[in-house]
Amino acid sequence: MKKWILITTATFLTLLTLLLAVGLWGYQQLQQFRQTPLALTTPQELQLQHGTSFHRLGQELQQHGWLPYDWRWKLLGKLQPQLTAIRSGLYEVSPQDTPESLLQKLVAGDEKRFSLTLVEGKTINEWQQYLQQLPHLQQSSQPFLAVLQQQGDDSAKAEGKFFPDTYQYRAGTELTTLLTQSYLKMQQELQAAWDSREQGLPLESPYELLILASIIEKETGRADERRLIAAVFINRLRKGMRLQTDPTVIYGMGEAFNGNITRKDLQQETPFNTYRIQGLPPTPIAAPGRESLMAAAHPESVSYLYFVSRNDGSHVFSTTLAEHNRAVDRYQRRRK
Repeated sequence: MKKWILITTATFLTLLTLLLAVGLWGYQQLQQFRQTPLALTTPQELQLQHGTSFHRLGQELQQHGWLPYDWRWKLLGKLQPQLTAIRSGLYEVSPQDTPESLLQKLVAGDEKRFSLTLVEGKTINEWQQYLQQLPHLQQSSQPFLAVLQQQGDDSAKAEGKFFPDTYQYRAGTELTTLLTQSYLKMQQELQAAWDSREQGLPLESPYELLILASIIEKETGRADERRLIAAVFINRLRKGMRLQTDPTVIYGMGEAFNGNITRKDLQQETPFNTYRIQGLPPTPIAAPGRESLMAAAHPESVSYLYFVSRNDGSHVFSTTLAEHNRAVDRYQRRRK
């Protein structure tokens, strides 16, 4: 208690001495300085290096033209020494920031946040092109495979194993750290879908459910159709019918796909050509979201075996081949 009283008394005397030195005018100037917005019109990044002192920061802010480095900055540090305990990092300085609010941000270590969004329905190759454009990330070669190795996944098959979502990061974060979050989240979501699945599905493992979910993801973006699409594929698997789904063919073609599938393409022998192979392809063809995972686990209770696009994002579903052919004539061949 005595020590606290001594510190309080010393602080009070210091403040009193400073206030007497600067006078009322100086105090008013300091108050105005503390609350005046910085001189910038758009948000800017401020990189604060490790070991930067409070006074060095004031000089850097003056070099940026954001505030004058003069007696007011120095006095502010004397009157509020807690504002001098600034932390290194990359910060965003906004036009609304004042010297005091900026210092509070730097003391709290409230660094600028960046977003990484892995979009559902995209492939690993498409994600990699996107990730290379993101700022302030510590990149590495083959980061998806690196995460698989770190997690003890020896399959070397990364497609579909990372959950599409938005992940926040700070400058200097390693990409593999974020991808590890994505991998673990997919493991969690996939296991939840598998554990809740309807009994009797012709799927032997969570990985097969993941493969099916990826096809559903590519076939439709409509929430009201996912379980119907799932039902078609489940029904075909039960009957031993080929899936005959174009997205798997396109995936198997890789860079050879130019926007159109020809009859010749449908006759090509590839592991992903579901017009030629029985059952599911060997791996997912994209990253499914939670809705597609749950659709694969809970297909609609219908007898549909076919569907065809209406060319507006929706599909016509049919039970018989005759019904399906009529729908193809109407919506694809434009016959009445």
